[in-house]
Amino acid sequence: QVQLMESGGGLVQPGGSLKLSCVGSGFTSDGYAIGWFRRAPGSGRVAVACVTRRDEVSYYVASAKGRFAISRDKAKSTVYLQMNDLQPEDTGVYYCGAEWETCTGHQTEYEYWGQGTVVTVSE
Repeated sequence: QVQLMESGGGLVQPGGSLKLSCVGSGFTSDGYAIGWFRRAPGSGRVAVACVTRRDEVSYYVASAKGRFAISRDKAKSTVYLQMNDLQPEDTGVYYCGAEWETCTGHQTEYEYWGQGTVVTVSE
């Protein structure tokens, strides 16, 4: 059974940090690019960052550049999203997904999805 499972979300004050994890199982994740997406309250899901099987990274949200860092540990089938200096606009449900080989940033290209982890940035 293919599964992606996110963890690491929570409530944090502005300026704080969180590290999200996405663990893949039931498929050979090495050939896949893994992306993080965010669904803010009242909005659609948007791409935040992605890492390919060759460790090439892409960031899709301008405000995330310089504050977020995506990385992967192939031995653990895990992709991380380190989020620093969090702001209220970073609030949302964060999903990880898997698409074959490259980071396109297009949700329709993703084959597998996790259930999401909630990040709330508030005083």
